[in-house]
Formats: sequence, structure tokens, C-alpha cells
Amino acid sequence: MRAAMLFPGQGAQYVGMGRELYEAHPAARRVFEAADRELGFSLTRLCFEGPEEALASTATTQPALLTVSIAAWAALAAEGVRAAVAAGLSVGEYAALVAAGAVSFPEALRLVRRRGEIMERAVPDGAGAMAAVIGLESAQLERVLEQARGLGVAEAVNYNCPGQVVLAGHRPAVELACRLAQEAGARRAVPLGVSGPFHSSLMAQAAQELSGEVSRVVWRRPALPVVSNVHAGYLTSPEEIPEILTRQVKSPVLWEESVRRMLADGVQLFLEVGAGRVLSGFVRRIDRGATVMNVEDGQSLAKVLAYWSTVC
Repeated sequence: MRAAMLFPGQGAQYVGMGRELYEAHPAARRVFEAADRELGFSLTRLCFEGPEEALASTATTQPALLTVSIAAWAALAAEGVRAAVAAGLSVGEYAALVAAGAVSFPEALRLVRRRGEIMERAVPDGAGAMAAVIGLESAQLERVLEQARGLGVAEAVNYNCPGQVVLAGHRPAVELACRLAQEAGARRAVPLGVSGPFHSSLMAQAAQELSGEVSRVVWRRPALPVVSNVHAGYLTSPEEIPEILTRQVKSPVLWEESVRRMLADGVQLFLEVGAGRVLSGFVRRIDRGATVMNVEDGQSLAKVLAYWSTVC
């Protein structure tokens, strides 16, 4: 069976994530221990115990999500589960690159720590915002954004699944866009609890700063193709990775298109690897016939392993 591993992005974090994996599987435990050594503080305790405010800080959220994703992936790999392709939403793309062998976990951990710090300070606190708009046609959404831009930047930045688009920009413009979207017939317009307008043009300075960081990493050829957020095509050579990761910070995430690319190329099983089940929900909305499972704790790991033994 042709399988894809999907790695979640910011917003999927929660206090307690990874604890059961840590307790259930030695491979997962080793990943947490390596993260603590590399960062010089107990990321493990932060993931397991919080506090929630500290875990929600972009500079810690991103390495925490990477660690939980790689812990889950390591447990799967130790049990013989293999994928034909990998993809990750936003910071999840770094986990996909680790799983593909394009970068080591310690290198990726240092990089996403810096990425989080850079993104967190890119826009003054409170000046930016993000929101998910659900149930509005694309033409209507574009008209809404045009109206909202009178108050600042307002852009569509995440194309998650049919009927769900995330907006980002200056807070007044995004708040106006949410009101206008609901007036235009959107089912919901939900502010997101993030610290900045990620993947928007307001991240241009952050992208420039991140460029120096990603260029210093020695990237290797991915052992399996990784679908890029930026163009929904495959990353297959080490030379293109720094430029794509730089653009990713200030470019829309083409998640729906990425999933459709994998479906068209014969993926039959989607495994969401890491905290939560957000990506699983997106995949089901994109293709209700797809087989979708997730791995975030001991129970879900056991369920995937049992299923894998019957189909592979």
C-alpha cells in the first residue's frame, strides 16, 4: 500500500502531547531525550506539563511540535512502517524533511527554534492576526479581502481543504475581513490563537533573516519525495530546499493542492504523525474515500501497527 506521512503545524499543540508515546516506545523516548540535550532545557517537561502559555509561544511551539512528530515517526520506523512520500503543514515540513533523511533531527531542531524566534518578532505583538474562514466561495472571499485591505494587509495564506481558507495580515484588516465574510455568507470566521500573521507578505523580513539560517545547514538528497507547501510539487534535490523553506514563511500554504497531488500519484493511506488530528480532518474533506489514520499516543500507535500488519 502506498502511504504518505503527514506532519502537523502550529496550532496542533496541546499540553500533554507526546507523553504516552514517550512512555510506550523507547524510540520515541530517545527523541525527547535528544531534544532536551540539544536545546539545553526540558522540552519534554514543557510538552507534558506546560504551562499552556509557554507552549503556545512560537519560539517553543515549533521545536515542541517537531519533537512530538519525530518521536511518533521514530516509533513507526522502529516497527517497520515506511512511507512513499511525506508532507508537513508549515513547520511540519521540517519534520517531513527529517523523516526523508534530508536533515538530521538535531539540525532541524536548532533551525526551527531559530525559525520560531524570527517569526515571533517579525511583527509587533498584537499587530498581526490570522483567522480561518469556513464556507465561503473563493470569488466572494477575494472581494472580502479587497474591501478589508483598506485597513492594511489581508491575504489568504492557507488553502487547507474545500471551503476552508486561513487569512493573515494586520489585525484590523483581518478582523474586518472576518465580519465581511460572515455577512457574505461564510458559515464561520474563527480567529486563530497564533502570535503573528504567518505565511503573509508581512513575513518578508523574517524570510530574509531565515534565509541565512537555512543556507548554513548541510541538506541531503531526500530519500523519499517531500511535497512542498509553496508549490505542491516534490522536493527531490538538496539544492532547492533552502530557497523553498525561505519562501515558505511568506507564501501561502497549498495544503489542499498538496494532498490532491499525493492522491493523483497513488497514495492510498495517509498517516498523520504527531500532535492532534487536524490534518486528518483536512484529508477527509478533500477525499472522503481516502484511508486516514493518526499516531499521537500509545493507542493510536497500536491501531496503526495492527492495520499496517494486515495490508503490508
